[in-house]
Amino acid sequence: MKQLNTCQEASMKPNPEFVKLPKSFWAAVRSVSQQCGYTVRGEGQVKVPTIDEIASAFDALGLDRRALEAEVNGSPLLQLFGNYYTYRANTLNKQKGTKKAPAYLTGIVNMIVEANCGRHPVDYDPRKLTTVTQNGLPLRTLSRRVDGAFPSSINPIAIWEIKEYYYTTTFGSRVADGVYETLLDGMEIEELNMSENIQVLHYLFLDARYTWWDCGKSYLCRIADMVQMGYADEVLVGKEVIDRLPVLVRAWVSSLS
Repeated sequence: MKQLNTCQEASMKPNPEFVKLPKSFWAAVRSVSQQCGYTVRGEGQVKVPTIDEIASAFDALGLDRRALEAEVNGSPLLQLFGNYYTYRANTLNKQKGTKKAPAYLTGIVNMIVEANCGRHPVDYDPRKLTTVTQNGLPLRTLSRRVDGAFPSSINPIAIWEIKEYYYTTTFGSRVADGVYETLLDGMEIEELNMSENIQVLHYLFLDARYTWWDCGKSYLCRIADMVQMGYADEVLVGKEVIDRLPVLVRAWVSSLS
């Protein structure tokens, strides 16, 4: 059996410091990240732009650097930028090294969910779109299928996506598409929550060190941004599913009682 390069354990959870920031802040985070670069050239580490680099990025993008002096949720915008970029880099840069094991994330996730769901049903391979109903009629139907739903893809408590790219030798559009699909799901779930006050928990499980940490750090940064923006409740990477996923599943089960 081929030995697979998997990610070491990691979990991305929303940091309360950044959860309630306006969408304009996240628009600026993306723009500055693109202008300054997501990684340190030649080192492969996630970049933390300096104050001068952030200000220069505003100039290059045709933005008003004086806006960096404004307060957002009681804190100077420039300080928030620095705090968030540092937090994001610390979260992602600590994942190092090669962990070789014949680990197939989908199988691991399914076994852990099965072992902790009790007698409740689980849809491990939804072949239909996720739908929330009200009074016997569809209220919202998501645009795409997900990889798992508890207890069902109809009126789920939780849905999840699994992104494992073990055999990828180049970083291509398939991985980028996977990230954008997660963003779409998250935005639709947010709209459901805001308009109808119905919550569906949304999780993302990642694996394959070469794909994410060697080639795809810019997309990992975008995933970290999505967690803070509320488009994913939690992201589990590699071995973290072994410790964290049972806790999540038991919480889903408890919510049914």
